[in-house]
Amino acid sequence: MKDLEINRILERYRARPYEIYRVETPHTGRINRLLVAEGQQVFGPAGRWGERPGTPLFELERERNVKVIRAQVEGTVTNLRQDLEGQFVEANEYVLSIKHPLSREEVIDLVLKEVLYIITAPERAKYYFTSEIAQALEKGRANVSPGDEILLMSFMKRETPIVYQGEPGVIFKVYFTINQIVEQGEPLLGIAPEDQLPYIDKIISRIRSEWG
Repeated sequence: MKDLEINRILERYRARPYEIYRVETPHTGRINRLLVAEGQQVFGPAGRWGERPGTPLFELERERNVKVIRAQVEGTVTNLRQDLEGQFVEANEYVLSIKHPLSREEVIDLVLKEVLYIITAPERAKYYFTSEIAQALEKGRANVSPGDEILLMSFMKRETPIVYQGEPGVIFKVYFTINQIVEQGEPLLGIAPEDQLPYIDKIISRIRSEWG
């Protein structure tokens, strides 16, 4: 990664400094009421543990049970399907979108997922570092090479080693916590080639100084 590529990445996010989140019905039912309007500002869960729920978006009724579907992110309501109010819908019916403005840290996270080699969870399970990797991380730096056992996948009381298959590099980002159940396909680790570390540090510094 060179300076020109860094500039291209930053310009792309400046041109589109938001993400669009689709909101769909989780199951079949009748949309009793839409609770938001086009262009309305909504908010996701708040509080240290997310104990304050997000803005109500619509009511979905099935077998006389009414569920309020709430926003999971902050943003602006767009493409609201007003024609669905009072209608029976199938599961995964698109209802609206939320245009979410990206924060500085969210941009950094998205960029890192582009430039790092991302190891994802092969199964829904808990994951732990092998003792060698854990000790290296405690000292501040963990290098990995192809064939290294870097993680243990704990599932159904069995532990299966995860063997690294990428290029030699450094563990730059850890996406999970101990005892957390990670869903299949979710990121576990981000690996950076050692010669790319200065460029990755540079792009993070530029986002923090220039974004917003």
